[in-house]
Amino acid sequence: MKTASHLGIEPDIEGREDVALNGPHPVDRHVGLRIRMRRKELGISQEKLAEALGLTFQQVQKYERAANRVSASKLFEIARALNTSVAYFYVGLASNEELEAEAAAPNLEAHAFLLTPEGAELASLFPKLGRSRVRRKVLELVRAIAGSDLEPEGAVERPRVLSYEH
Repeated sequence: MKTASHLGIEPDIEGREDVALNGPHPVDRHVGLRIRMRRKELGISQEKLAEALGLTFQQVQKYERAANRVSASKLFEIARALNTSVAYFYVGLASNEELEAEAAAPNLEAHAFLLTPEGAELASLFPKLGRSRVRRKVLELVRAIAGSDLEPEGAVERPRVLSYEH
């Protein structure tokens, strides 16, 4: 995996590499997303989490968006404040090969959506749909709606048949 130092970019005073080239590292984005998801699951505001950590809510925002990296000690404190383990923030993290592929062509749109209130809520509620058949139907519905949004204006809409049988 290429690091900033391989590209001739030196870490700054605090040890962070310049992320302007490629944006935040995929691991930092993943950890930030998991912080936000856990906070939302518990119904805790950014302000309350910040207060528990002795930070400003803007710093919590920066962690969640991966604008700032979370140190190991701060991640430990965040885990305690959110009543979970440090490992929780790494659940679902891809392998090295997948991370390298993601860094080469990240799906920034999906990550940006997951950081919105709607995206975070959808991400937390969707797994609670117990039956895979129901999840597939919801996915079909979203695809149909997204497809209709992509059609040019004035296009003749063809009828669609959706079945909701059990």
